[in-house]
Amino acid sequence: MEVFKRAILQPGPPENFALKTVQEIIKPQKQTKLVQDENQFLENILRMLLQEFVSAAASSEKIMQFGQSIDSSGTTQGYIPRLLDIVLYLCEKDHIEGGMIFQLLEDLTEMSTMKNCKDIFGYIESKQDILGKHELFARGKLVMLRTCNQLLRRLSKANDVVFCGRILMFLAHFFPLSERSALNIKGVFNTSNETKFEKEPLEGICIDFNFYQTFWGLQEFFSNPASVSHAPIKWQKFTSSLSVVLNTFEAQPLTDEEGDANNLEEEAVNFSIKYLTSSKLMGLELKDPSFRRHVLVQCLILFDYLKAPGKGDKDLPSESMKEEIISCEERVKKLLELTPPKGSEFLHKIEHILEREKNWVWWKRDGCLPYEKQPIDKKAVPEGSKKRRPRWRLGNKELSQLWKWADQNPNALTDPQRVQTPSIMEYWKPLAEDMDPSAGIEAEYHHKNNRVYCWKGLRLAARQDLEGFSKFTDHGIEGVVPLELLPPDVRSKYQAKPNDRSKRSKKEETKGSAHQVEENQIATTATEMDGDGIRTDNTATPMEFDGASVPGTQGGTPTPEELQKHSSDTDVGQEAGQLEADAEVEAGIIDGETDADVDLDTVG
Repeated sequence: MEVFKRAILQPGPPENFALKTVQEIIKPQKQTKLVQDENQFLENILRMLLQEFVSAAASSEKIMQFGQSIDSSGTTQGYIPRLLDIVLYLCEKDHIEGGMIFQLLEDLTEMSTMKNCKDIFGYIESKQDILGKHELFARGKLVMLRTCNQLLRRLSKANDVVFCGRILMFLAHFFPLSERSALNIKGVFNTSNETKFEKEPLEGICIDFNFYQTFWGLQEFFSNPASVSHAPIKWQKFTSSLSVVLNTFEAQPLTDEEGDANNLEEEAVNFSIKYLTSSKLMGLELKDPSFRRHVLVQCLILFDYLKAPGKGDKDLPSESMKEEIISCEERVKKLLELTPPKGSEFLHKIEHILEREKNWVWWKRDGCLPYEKQPIDKKAVPEGSKKRRPRWRLGNKELSQLWKWADQNPNALTDPQRVQTPSIMEYWKPLAEDMDPSAGIEAEYHHKNNRVYCWKGLRLAARQDLEGFSKFTDHGIEGVVPLELLPPDVRSKYQAKPNDRSKRSKKEETKGSAHQVEENQIATTATEMDGDGIRTDNTATPMEFDGASVPGTQGGTPTPEELQKHSSDTDVGQEAGQLEADAEVEAGIIDGETDADVDLDTVG
């Protein structure tokens, strides 16, 4: 013990002398780690030393400051915090058993008063990150949980609210979220938390005592919401009582001045966990915005429990009960929004909290599955080595994952659930229903007013239904709809008449004949002319080229100059005849004479 006392007085961090001090006292078999018997011996020494320090500091007000001194270098730590730091370092470096620091903290809280326990717990909070490491947490989590629970039992829930909250917040950070020991798995309510109020009216108090009893009687339902959902009589009593309270709140709205007069930040300092239920304070409490908010938030919590997801069919509320819950919830939210100050912001935050609460409800009812992921240790890459880029089968990661979505990709591509082009009958069915007068659909809601729908339909008809597509010019988009989809009285309007069909076929035949005449004319002209402009018609006889036919000759052989002159005269006559023939053909088309047997040889 004397060795440890000297070590505590040494300046500097514990790593400079802590291990050397343990080796000097224990003389362990191993140089850096104690075995089981050695750990037990060291723990007994430390517990006796801690008890001696607490006994010596009993006369002082704060034991955590016992032995604290001020020197030239500054303020030094007290004996007890210094001892705890040394033991914490040894546990962290695995020189001694990891649960030893937790055992010393438990002994220290048991030997101290509640005033000193606040300072001790402040030290625990400051070392939370080290105590929460996996090596130490596994050894001492049960001891720490026992220490905190013992502190909570010693504290007053009404007077030590802040200290109780600090302990609960520490436990919430110290233990993982999936720790089942910290969860209310079965959803048990604290029915022992009873709100007591006056049963008989006091003399000289001018208040509505019936309203007073009705108001505080709601706390019975708030403390045990399960009883409301299982008993219809209690539900009726609750709704009637709540309606009276909400009517009173609505009849007595709070002004902005009343909201500003009550400083909520100052009230938080004097916060109490229990309501003040004296009938003398009823009038003042109704004018307090913080008091109203507490009651209204209790209503929202109860409604949220009744609508909570994941319940069985037996636990779900009835349809009539759901309607009453919705109507009451809307009234409560409206009152919260109107309660100053910043009613809308307060309501938005409460709704956000209740929405997040649904995730926790589902998680608890699914068995509180752990969802923490341990950090992945990154392998150190040696310097100078290049990281090889991964090779993907289809070029990149996204395409490779897309290819693996189906066992056999041809099956995925032919899946009937895929988006496909609809048939022409299926696509025009909505418009055909709009065109039916018996459907009674107003004109402004017709599909023909949807430009995108009409444009897609025309594209589809141009590919699959050319006959219907041709009706768009005469009848518009409604004429494209297949006649099979239309009722008989509407079908006759868009059905083509026989005369129209004959005229259309005759017109098409006329255009075809004219086109054929032009093709024959071009072909004949091409065969009549050779490369030198001399006519080479197969129907001509050799006698057409005798000497008498060439002017300027006297029965002899024509000269080249004469032949050239004769050829030019023939060409001029041919062109004149061609123009006359074209004029006759055009006149015949205009007059309806489209005979395809026009003799084009006479033109030449």
